[in-house]
Amino acid sequence: MPRTASYEADPEQVQRVLLLYSGGLDTSVMLKWIQDEYEAEVVCLTVNLGQPGEDYEVIRDKALRLGALDCRVVDAREEFAREYLAPAIKANALYGGGYPLFTALGRPLIAKLAVEHARTTGCDTIAHGCTGKGNDQVRIEATVATLAPELKVIAPVRSWRMGRDEEIAYAREHGIPIKSHAGEGTQAVAPYSIDDNLWGR
Repeated sequence: MPRTASYEADPEQVQRVLLLYSGGLDTSVMLKWIQDEYEAEVVCLTVNLGQPGEDYEVIRDKALRLGALDCRVVDAREEFAREYLAPAIKANALYGGGYPLFTALGRPLIAKLAVEHARTTGCDTIAHGCTGKGNDQVRIEATVATLAPELKVIAPVRSWRMGRDEEIAYAREHGIPIKSHAGEGTQAVAPYSIDDNLWGR
């Protein structure tokens, strides 16, 4: 697949990747896929923005079991609240007059932390799990390109052409533990997604 932006990584130049890692299906499949497709080393970064019920030690252990060189967990709640949420609240920042910026406010901070940790761990590329459908990819990639033009970006979900069923099959084939999603599809669907971060809750 040809690159569409100057900051997209040339596969032949990818040696070590900083993967924004949640421990879910997408990023766990990505962790293995990047190792296989790029023959690259992977360092994972998990960012705590106040998501409830996460066991970060379990997430870290899973990443290491799947072949990550390291999995760093950063508690960014204080910085998120002070530097991002407080100014947004003071500005009454809403998208389209009614949508609080749950996700939009978190992505630049996550990308900034990715740049910092990519540099300290010797990574040349940052990988994220955003699809090609929304603004999240732009928020992350524009932040990386602005703060660290020397770093490149890969977005496996955009390029691997796997749907949910294919991801589950890939996970099973490669011994990647996945959570059961029984009963999915029976709940009412909101017109927009809400991040489980401090502001989304």
